[in-house]
Amino acid sequence: MPDRPAYLRIADTLREGIRDGSLPPGSRLPTMAQLRRAHGVSEIVARQAIGVLRGEGLVETRRGGGTVVRIRPPVRRVAMDRYRAVAPVAPAGPPAGPSADPDEQDAAPQTTFTRDQKISWEEYRLDKEFTRVRADPELGALFELPPGTELLRRRFVFYARDEPQQISVNFLPWALVGDTPVADPAREPWPGGTLAQLAYLGHPPTRVEESVRSRMPTPDEVETLRLTGGVPVLAITRRLLSGPGVMEVCRDIVLPADRVVLDYAIDL
Repeated sequence: MPDRPAYLRIADTLREGIRDGSLPPGSRLPTMAQLRRAHGVSEIVARQAIGVLRGEGLVETRRGGGTVVRIRPPVRRVAMDRYRAVAPVAPAGPPAGPSADPDEQDAAPQTTFTRDQKISWEEYRLDKEFTRVRADPELGALFELPPGTELLRRRFVFYARDEPQQISVNFLPWALVGDTPVADPAREPWPGGTLAQLAYLGHPPTRVEESVRSRMPTPDEVETLRLTGGVPVLAITRRLLSGPGVMEVCRDIVLPADRVVLDYAIDL
């Protein structure tokens, strides 16, 4: 069996150091000159080795700071039962405006995102973009409605402590939400999130369906989520049903794959 190329052997050695902790997060890797001398290779080979690790999302090159081991954010566990934890038990009104009496508001509003992130309402920020669109064939099939049905499209970027953590693009039938507070971006963020909004509209969710796939991020997702090279994303397509009707389709919920673990439990 032929020997592995030199750049792969160098990458193996550095990767082992990252995994066993001898190259901890934030530490600088050996310089190109040091790698050349230590392994008896050219600078091109040394750069190829670093490129392998960069492509795996293990290191990043900083201008003027050399190549360092990536500092990975804490991994959060996302379980399906988070929906049950924040699901409204009865229809609720729209969130109170800024002039409302604080004593009449819930002491600790939350959504599935704030619960996952273990952050307070004050540490939560949401960028939003609302548009009125028509269902393409895929959305029509997910909603079990004819293509061309009018929908409200909402694109959200979720921040925890000013760090972008998630992108979500969801759709709601315009016939359900048009001319209601749910279609008003000024009402966001809404305590309880989409679950509470559907309950407010008289259609509390009774079933959640999710399908998960992994893929490489788009350039827009890389910029929005501040991703480094080589990090894939998890893309979750979600449907919220109330009885037999599909009330919401999320296409997609986009999460950096190195920041989450998806937990699923099935009672048999």
